[in-house]
Amino acid sequence: MASKPTMITAEDMKKLEEELEFLQNVKRKEIAEKIKVARSYGDLSENSEYDDAKNEQAIIEARITTIEGILKTAVLIDETENSNERVHLTSVVTIEKIDTGRQMTYTIVGSGANAANPREGKISDESPIGAALMDKSVGDVVEVETPGGVVALKVIEISK
Repeated sequence: MASKPTMITAEDMKKLEEELEFLQNVKRKEIAEKIKVARSYGDLSENSEYDDAKNEQAIIEARITTIEGILKTAVLIDETENSNERVHLTSVVTIEKIDTGRQMTYTIVGSGANAANPREGKISDESPIGAALMDKSVGDVVEVETPGGVVALKVIEISK
């Protein structure tokens, strides 16, 4: 089964490549050294330093595998082709909650880069709100199922 392509900006791809290089060339060596030192303490069955180092190694290896998977399926977004007519990846979208009039501004980011961070105003194109906004125009209203119920949102502005 083919993996779904991961839409990603050049900036996010560069960040992932740098993280991968750091994990492979720096963190792996650090953890290998921790394991070596912990082994020297003797009995591994009651050696918490060894257990901690092995757990850290598993976490790092999982992250390396995740990043490699993202980069393998990555499709670069050509940001020069995108207009402000419709919402797309990398769009900066101002929306208004219809019931309260509260406005929020989000940048739509690809889901694969771990770039989504709603507190920083970045939402994934696969999140409920992000998916509902994709390909919409200024003035469009979307209804989104949220944990708090259905919310109606109006697209106020689209920019880069």
